[in-house]
Amino acid sequence: MEHPENNEEYKGLTVNKGVEQPSIVNPYLKRGRFRHRQMSASDYVEGILKGDVTVLGQAVTLVESTNPVHQIVAQEVIEKCLPYAGRSVRVGISGVPGAGKSTSIDAFGIHVLEQYGGKLAVLAIDPSSERSKGSILGDKTRMEKLAVHPDSFIRPSPSAGSLGGVARKTRETIILCEAAGFDKIFVETVGVGQSETACHSMVDFFLLIQLAGTGDELQGIKRGIMEMADGIVINKCDGNNVDKCNLAATQFRNALHLFPAPESGWTPQVLTYSGFYNLGIKEIWDMVFDYIRFVKDNGYFEHRRNEQAKFWMYETINEQLRNGFFRNEKIVSRLADAERMVLSGKQTSFVAAKQLLDDYFAFFLDVKMQS
Repeated sequence: MEHPENNEEYKGLTVNKGVEQPSIVNPYLKRGRFRHRQMSASDYVEGILKGDVTVLGQAVTLVESTNPVHQIVAQEVIEKCLPYAGRSVRVGISGVPGAGKSTSIDAFGIHVLEQYGGKLAVLAIDPSSERSKGSILGDKTRMEKLAVHPDSFIRPSPSAGSLGGVARKTRETIILCEAAGFDKIFVETVGVGQSETACHSMVDFFLLIQLAGTGDELQGIKRGIMEMADGIVINKCDGNNVDKCNLAATQFRNALHLFPAPESGWTPQVLTYSGFYNLGIKEIWDMVFDYIRFVKDNGYFEHRRNEQAKFWMYETINEQLRNGFFRNEKIVSRLADAERMVLSGKQTSFVAAKQLLDDYFAFFLDVKMQS
């Protein structure tokens, strides 16, 4: 652009044009040069078996993806990793919100790595918002020591609406971590709920973290999760809270006596500890490994793993049927009409659901007849 000062009106005043500004884009930069190379299933498996945590993280992302193309590759990766899995000790850790699960896992993890060696993977499940569908995924920030340990792998994942507080793909992630050489795996759940059985159905030992002052033994009996616990630990047993924790431990022991004997033959123990001050951690892990030895000796360890594999087969069938139903073109076109009928009171929810299901199965029957 010419400067107005160079106009005839301003004789004797000259302003130079100046240096032309170069482009902000590097002319030597080739477009697409830094794009990620699309990895094949064999590439993922090779990286995982070498213990490459970067490739492992990418494989977990692939498993969690809902993209059908990604799912095909993910299932191939899992199938190839399966022969190298199953050699870890899986520990599920649950508890009421604010019980100190993340802080405790930091202390537990450092103790286990220092005392027993090996490698530890922590699968922390973060609750997803029902409104925004987003998750903070900030549990790793509370695991300060474990996050920088060279033998640990921490993977926060969104619950994404999964029942039971465990991410839908956590079991498959466990297989990948085991194939990568992680011989100890912690699964941290969102919180405690009466229907929270998913975590119990994928771990060898289920540890329930409780707090003192959350109610008497009647409250303990009402919580269905108590029946699934292989061990109960009461956190924040320090300072002026010691007496309250000991009283709570007694109440939980009394509550456990009212439950039927566990199928494993193991009697669940109740211990107290302080995750913040690192007190009583050794006793907890002595209990966990005593349990593992006990159930391996009586054969329950393999029995439980077989039952879990069967459980997840049926869960996968349920999930695939549900996804197939809602992705079916005929059903998608009918859903809005069914909703209007229900909302206007012209049809009950149950009749509308039955008609949709009948249409869904009739669609497959027509396809079969045509073929």
